[in-house]
Amino acid sequence: MTTPVIILVLLSSPLFFAFLVSKAKGTELNVHQYSCWGLAVAFIFFSIGHFVKTAGMVEMLPSVIPFRTEMIYATGVLEFFVGVALFSPYFRVKAAWIAIAILVMFFPANIYSAFNSVGLGGHQWGAVYLFIRAPLQMILIAWAYFLCIKKS
Repeated sequence: MTTPVIILVLLSSPLFFAFLVSKAKGTELNVHQYSCWGLAVAFIFFSIGHFVKTAGMVEMLPSVIPFRTEMIYATGVLEFFVGVALFSPYFRVKAAWIAIAILVMFFPANIYSAFNSVGLGGHQWGAVYLFIRAPLQMILIAWAYFLCIKKS
């Protein structure tokens, strides 16, 4: 159950450290930039999971889906590029929209794997895991929209 905690730490760390530095230096904090950096780090972490835990990720998809392993690798590459793009001011907003789309489109795999108790990242807890995963997804989507897309 440590994965959601790791995700939240990765998500918030760049903003937290930038906040500390801005207070120490007496400078203004660029919340938009460092929030997007946090989302970038999280998406790169998600991407790494696709290559390190490929077999577990394949189990998260129903067996009727063809080319499951290839799909895991392809989505890992996609998440990596979204993560990298979130570091760039030029691509940031588009990448955040793609991140939201990924989070929405991939959530059914979390539902499937929770109901089938897939042994990866907490899904082995069964459907009760969705009480943690669903709010985490909402936090990630809200973070992407309110902190990386929407300008005050």
